[in-house]
Amino acid sequence: MANQVGMGVVGAGAIGINAALKHLSQEDVKNRVRLTAVCDPVEGRAEAAAAAYGVDRGYRDYEALLADPAVDAVTICTPIGMHFTQGMMALEAGKHIHFNKTMTTTRAEADTLIAAAEAKNLKIVASPGQMYWTANQRMRKLLLDGELGRPVWAIAGTGSVGNYHINEPYRHGNDILTNTNPSWYFKKPGGGPQYDVTVYCLHALTGIVGPVRRVSAASGKIVASFDFRGERIANEMDDSTTLLLEFDNSLVGVVYASPVGLVADGFSPHLYGLAGKVEELKFNGEPLGKPGDRMPHHFGEHGKMGENHVYEDIMQLVDWISGTGRKPLCNAEHARHVIDIIESGYRAAETGQAQTICTDFDLLGLGEINEMLEQYGG
Repeated sequence: MANQVGMGVVGAGAIGINAALKHLSQEDVKNRVRLTAVCDPVEGRAEAAAAAYGVDRGYRDYEALLADPAVDAVTICTPIGMHFTQGMMALEAGKHIHFNKTMTTTRAEADTLIAAAEAKNLKIVASPGQMYWTANQRMRKLLLDGELGRPVWAIAGTGSVGNYHINEPYRHGNDILTNTNPSWYFKKPGGGPQYDVTVYCLHALTGIVGPVRRVSAASGKIVASFDFRGERIANEMDDSTTLLLEFDNSLVGVVYASPVGLVADGFSPHLYGLAGKVEELKFNGEPLGKPGDRMPHHFGEHGKMGENHVYEDIMQLVDWISGTGRKPLCNAEHARHVIDIIESGYRAAETGQAQTICTDFDLLGLGEINEMLEQYGG
């Protein structure tokens, strides 16, 4: 079909299967996307995934997938520390890219990717697209409408991420597609909760209130190792990090990652202003989420399936490539800003000195929010 985008899925692990292959193999997507290729370095896994989800070809080598002329775009579903190198290879091969979080581990890598994509007229989107959640859009609308009054402070965070990855049920099966090892999460350079999960909190918070200007931090390692199916996995990454974020107009934010405990349940922040507060996605006690809320591509079963927020970001790239959509909210510039915060936070913790953040991104305006809520709000 002329409007189909040929998609290559890079990595047939947990995210590749649950966020890409399961969604993109649904009948209602096939007029937009063709699953042309999947690759994975584990012997037999790509072939098994191709057979299970109707993919045209399975490759063991990433280079073979990139050489496939039917692949227009790739969704990179590999460990975070591999994203920059694989992204540059995709751009050199002329492919558009969707990155699963996080796009890179450093601002310099993000700068290089963005410049390379622009030079080749290729498109990049990067999960997580937190501002496609209508509740987050309504939170930003409260701020822009002045209903919160002057915003004063915010908090968001995550807990027990290491145990979550160890205990994910689709890692404990007995076949090649359900026994994927989570060791990457505990290894440098792309492991740990900052790149894997705090990235959600930072995309939501900055998408709602705006870019960070300075960051201070404390960071350390609490849990030395984890057991997974009889294997002892050493933890190389800090698993306890707290960021103190300074925004414009004296607004401050706290974003934490911890082996235990939650203050704000979920990835969206608690936000406190002089005229009101948002806690647990409720404004002064009234829920910001409404029955019937959905993301733009959450039709039919997609809204019920796992990892559907990642599927949304992939489809935003498909729309952008095919000319039916504008530049997505899950864009590379917002991803670069969040990466800058994470990298600068580690530097601040190591040096004891606050770090200045210079990156920026475009924020949702009130008109765009109202338009999206009219279409996708319940």
